[in-house]
Amino acid sequence: MRSAVRAAAVAWLVTAAYYFYQYVLRSAPAVMMPELSAAFGLSSVGVASLAGLFYYGYSPFSLVAGVALDRWGARIVVPLGAAAVGIGALLFATGSNSIASIGRLLQGAGGVFALIGAVYVATTNFPASRVGTLIGATQMFGMAGGFAGQFVVGPTIASGVPWNSFWVWMGYTGIAISIALFVLLPRRSAAQLSEAWLREAAHALGTVFRNPQSLLCGLIAGLLFIPTTIFDMVWGVRYLQEAHGFDYGTAVMRSSTVPLGWIIGCPLLGLLSDRIGLRKPVIAGSALVLLGCLTWILFGPTNVLPPYVLGLVAGLASGAAMLPYTVIKEANPPNMSGTATGVINFLNFTLSALLGPVFAGLLVRASGGAAERTLEHYQTTFWPLLAGVVLAIVLTLALHETGPGRRPRMQEAAPA
Repeated sequence: MRSAVRAAAVAWLVTAAYYFYQYVLRSAPAVMMPELSAAFGLSSVGVASLAGLFYYGYSPFSLVAGVALDRWGARIVVPLGAAAVGIGALLFATGSNSIASIGRLLQGAGGVFALIGAVYVATTNFPASRVGTLIGATQMFGMAGGFAGQFVVGPTIASGVPWNSFWVWMGYTGIAISIALFVLLPRRSAAQLSEAWLREAAHALGTVFRNPQSLLCGLIAGLLFIPTTIFDMVWGVRYLQEAHGFDYGTAVMRSSTVPLGWIIGCPLLGLLSDRIGLRKPVIAGSALVLLGCLTWILFGPTNVLPPYVLGLVAGLASGAAMLPYTVIKEANPPNMSGTATGVINFLNFTLSALLGPVFAGLLVRASGGAAERTLEHYQTTFWPLLAGVVLAIVLTLALHETGPGRRPRMQEAAPA
């Protein structure tokens, strides 16, 4: 029994490390926009659109990843995803627009297997009372990668390391991680496999998608996540430079405090939710804090609060976006945990994929296509983020509470 728990812990840990790596690549373009603009001959908006192709691979393959994990298990599926990310990084390093676009799509398509794989391992091998904590800890690894992708990669590029050398080494790293995952992830028992897998996969997808709670979870997660995926990880550094006049190094430091806040907030909010046995109050309360931080970041003065506080607290609060990943698992059949995670990831990052170009277009329109943008241009473009967080709070009120603290009361109320 103890050896099985140890094996499950190792499986979760190595998959979470893969999620860290994937997040480094996801966030890295934000700190090398001038280099990428020169290499690809694109404006900053064009580079943002190129970087946003990540989500066009990530979103649809969320469904593929969830079904594949339920069918074949982590040992076969997750290493293939890591190999795809590595190959995608090598293609991105070529400097060719068309080849780099394919590479960025591959990074997203392969990267999705990291989060869904780690959540799959957690939900299928650990008790329900620990799932919220483990999923939060998984996202902690991801946002540690997001932090490294800004805080570490930014100074590395600024010190003179060529941008394409970074992507080449990340490509080799992805292939090495793929090999390590194949060696370390436990083999799945053949007795668990079913010949009618295609019909079962379609049934699982239908079951999860027809559940209104699943759709609510996806929308809430997406609305709480967009301030990170679009505003901070794509435009954060440019916003601080252009709207507030910070130099590049200071802008990178301040922008990287958002994923640093996620590193703290994801496991902390997951642990809090598990301790009180409730999900909704933690999601709604954190969203209120995020709303206040975003409002101040866009419209408040920059010289009142100590440096880095706003970004850190905003990141900590937006870590609540991972709690719907726990709720959707609890709101659907246990044997569909991989599919449920895939569905919420699909809904979540579809919003990022669709809205990324929309915000880029709004910024171009607000600035009249000017090369340098002002604070007013960013305020005009990104104020809808505030409305999105308000909507997330309203939708949270419509969620059914699924936390373990609610279950005894639900069971007492159920008819015999």
